[in-house]
Amino acid sequence: MGDLRQDLFRDPFAYRPLGPMRTDGVLTRRLPARLRRRAAWTPHALVLAAALITFMTGFAATGNAEVLLSGLLPAACVGMTLIRPVGAFWMSMALMPVSLVLGDGHEAWGPSTFFAHLVVLSVVAARTRPRTAAWMWVLTLVGGTLLENVAGRDSAGSTAAMAVASAFALLLVSLVQVRREAEREVTVQRTVTAVERDRRTLLEERTTIARELHDVVAHHMSVVAIQAEAAPYRVENPPPELEQAFVTIRENAVAALTELRRVLGVVRAEDYEAPDAPQPTLAELDGLLANVGEAGLSAEKAVTGAVRELPQGVELSAYRIIQEALSNTLRHAPGATARVEIGYVLGGLGLRVVNGPPTGPVKPSPGAGHGITGMRERVAMLNGEMTAEPTAEGGYEVTAFIPVQSPPSDAPSGTPVEQV
Repeated sequence: MGDLRQDLFRDPFAYRPLGPMRTDGVLTRRLPARLRRRAAWTPHALVLAAALITFMTGFAATGNAEVLLSGLLPAACVGMTLIRPVGAFWMSMALMPVSLVLGDGHEAWGPSTFFAHLVVLSVVAARTRPRTAAWMWVLTLVGGTLLENVAGRDSAGSTAAMAVASAFALLLVSLVQVRREAEREVTVQRTVTAVERDRRTLLEERTTIARELHDVVAHHMSVVAIQAEAAPYRVENPPPELEQAFVTIRENAVAALTELRRVLGVVRAEDYEAPDAPQPTLAELDGLLANVGEAGLSAEKAVTGAVRELPQGVELSAYRIIQEALSNTLRHAPGATARVEIGYVLGGLGLRVVNGPPTGPVKPSPGAGHGITGMRERVAMLNGEMTAEPTAEGGYEVTAFIPVQSPPSDAPSGTPVEQV
């Protein structure tokens, strides 16, 4: 009953313009583009045509003096269904006494008001709920019957004809609405099914990637770690430098396996939850530089500005960018030196990793460019900017700026400038 009161009695003259019709149906989608755009206004044209027919019917049935009441007002009710449908219904109901007075005195509806009310019922039923349309039909019959009985007329006249004609019209409208609602539910279900199918396909692809990573990369990294641990025992009296090199290789392999397990856990998960393991930050940069130093890359670090704690995402992305830049130097510029510059400024964090040209007998390793792409994606994710290009000396330079919101005014001051 709440919906009924809302539709018929609460603000019945609310402005509810009829929107254009959808043009993706079986027939309309086959029309040319120009006709398809015009076909969207077909319901409006049909309603206005019905209003014109109503006016002409009233004009033909009465004289010129009565054309306002018998033709123009019913036609206005029909046109009003385009903007205020419920209000048009009540106005059409209010015209019943007028039709009774202007008619031959025996019927509550004349030709024009009969046709107008039938059109109003059909249009309003198409724009409201089926239950509301049923109550409008009941109100129509009750109003017509009471009016004819109070006036001392035979209620079996136009009211009976209105009951049959309006019931048939409302039945057709309701069938169309039920069919349209069923099609809408089917479309929604198909959309949900397609989304679930895509999600399931994505999960299957991620599972496949995780399986390949585990079977290929994890296996080889495990072999590297085992061989690095066993290699010193296969050489008689190995020098300390060689033992330390194998220890570094094993530590890097174990660290890579740990990172790989974390990544596999994220890939296999159905949702992208943050990993529980602590993520590296810029505070661990010295360990990274020591690690690449043991691998043969001489790198120095320079920090400018007031060092402060940054958001976790910024810290992790900055660490990964520097890590990837140094790894690229190891692969593509063996024997070169590198310099890592970190600048803490008011608006964010600046990074610069530059290396010289390759030196020595080791040949550079080819790459696919995925490292640079990954760095750009990390910077873009944080709304930053990045450049990666060769230097005039034959080396390579990676610069990035990651914006960070300014800390509160009462935040503690940063640590002194660090120079390594």
